[in-house]
Amino acid sequence: MNKGHNRMSTPRTLLKSLTLMGTLAGALALGGCAHHPNNAQIGTGVGAVAGGVVGNALFGSTLGTVGGAAAGALIGNQVGSDSDNAGRRGRRR
Repeated sequence: MNKGHNRMSTPRTLLKSLTLMGTLAGALALGGCAHHPNNAQIGTGVGAVAGGVVGNALFGSTLGTVGGAAAGALIGNQVGSDSDNAGRRGRRR
């Protein structure tokens, strides 16, 4: 057993995670250029990036990063969607 091996902070794992997060952030930024995004779309993007960072910090693996990004995107979308719906109800008065 190699006691000097730290799988949480290997340069290769860090590079993979940073590449994945950068690619995701770039894709979301380019997608946002298409039109004025609603709160659900903004929540999805912010949640995905935040979830990816948290997933990587907690699990230290690519799977943790991707899983965190997916969970964050779902939660962010729901929160943003709720905000959009509340805004629509407020305009009907």
